[in-house]
Amino acid sequence: MAQTNNATLLRRDLLTRLCRLMLEDNLENIDRIPVEMMPRTGKAASRCCPYKGRAILRYRIMALLGYNVADETDELESLYNYALRALSGFDKGYGVLTVVDEACDGCVKSNYTVSNLCRGCLASHCMVSCPKGAIRMVDGKAHIDEYLCIGCGKCQQACPYHAIIYVPIPCEESCPVGAIKRGPDGKEHIDPEKCIHCGRCMTACPFGAIMYRSQIIHVLYEIKNQARPLVALVAPAIAGQFRAGFSQVRSALLKIGFSAVEQVAEGAAQTARNEAEEWIHKNADGQPVMTTSCCPAYVSLAEKHLPNLRPLVSDTPSPMVYSAMKAREKYPEAGIVFVGPCVAKQAEARKHGGLIDYVMTFEELGALLIARGIDVVNEPDSSGEIPLPETRFAMSGGVAASVQTYLPEGAEFPHVVVDGLNRKNVALLKTLPKNKNIKGLVEVMACEGGCLAGPGALTSTETAQKLFKENVPLPEKQWAP
Repeated sequence: MAQTNNATLLRRDLLTRLCRLMLEDNLENIDRIPVEMMPRTGKAASRCCPYKGRAILRYRIMALLGYNVADETDELESLYNYALRALSGFDKGYGVLTVVDEACDGCVKSNYTVSNLCRGCLASHCMVSCPKGAIRMVDGKAHIDEYLCIGCGKCQQACPYHAIIYVPIPCEESCPVGAIKRGPDGKEHIDPEKCIHCGRCMTACPFGAIMYRSQIIHVLYEIKNQARPLVALVAPAIAGQFRAGFSQVRSALLKIGFSAVEQVAEGAAQTARNEAEEWIHKNADGQPVMTTSCCPAYVSLAEKHLPNLRPLVSDTPSPMVYSAMKAREKYPEAGIVFVGPCVAKQAEARKHGGLIDYVMTFEELGALLIARGIDVVNEPDSSGEIPLPETRFAMSGGVAASVQTYLPEGAEFPHVVVDGLNRKNVALLKTLPKNKNIKGLVEVMACEGGCLAGPGALTSTETAQKLFKENVPLPEKQWAP
């Protein structure tokens, strides 16, 4: 899922500019960002004119301030005022993603279109097969009426020349639960009751119209004001973000202003240990299948869409929760900030009533490092630091591998890895309670490749996997669960 393109580069540029303003105590200049990035002359606009480009940038910044763009009531309200309201503790409502409708291109009105391969044949199979009469011949070529087309695809199947092609809507295609749909206004809308916060639509949208509702401004405000210490809980996937060891990442975070830095891999060890015990007990009680619970997008999938699967989900909390509980005991007066590649973690944090104060993505960490002029690679490295084995939670298959290490030696451990919550795998999970062919532990990850591919990652999935194996030199046999 994680990838680098012009849309992600634009988002990171905005994040970096916002971080700089906060660090330099110049937040009142936030309204100048769209003008500086999209001047009236001298730079091509990404849309029809620089004015629309500025409007889109304004809404993107609103999302970075934590707002749902759809909640705007006054177009003249300044970004600075939005920022002040954000810092004063406004009610953010539900959901962690928002659609910037001005940026949404509306993609296609019909998923099917006639290409220039059409021969205008006498048989007109496409016209005959259409159940809504949406196809007619215009100047010797088939034409699809986008307002009558229902997207059944029968015309495509009927055409002997393969002249009718399917044109996907990337965000809708990527969503495994149908939570994002085009509204009457031609723009995409996210249904919060269906959304599982996986972030697949965000990375799929070619126009970068779907934004994560960031909490970075709150983290920076606390760092600047030093009202209380802040503790960073860093997810295991950090090993795939920089060509640097964890001690260097810790040094960089301390330099930014965090008071302490803890590895979530320690919480992952507790998750693996408890899931191993839970599996032993449930298997002894006659339950043939148990799924993992560390991926919040998957847990939301079970809760919202697959209620028959919910009893099979492990009751063991995620590594983030265990790490936060430990940090609360160790630093009772501190604010807790989870730092990872997952946008669904923000929704999970809300479920735990103040246990985790803020969630920050690796992408936001990268922007903050640039704003502070910190290069992680140049930070001091504690020689001899050995990554914790549960760091492998970040890779697909790593959870099952870790659980296996806490089982009694020689114990049978059948297991299946569901790598990514695409529609095919969701359909598979739907049949799981009645599937007699699957037994044991089922590890489920929303992102193909595991957390390394999270939508909030800083590097592409391929680069992250390469860096991860360089930074975490565990024996190869330990990767296969």
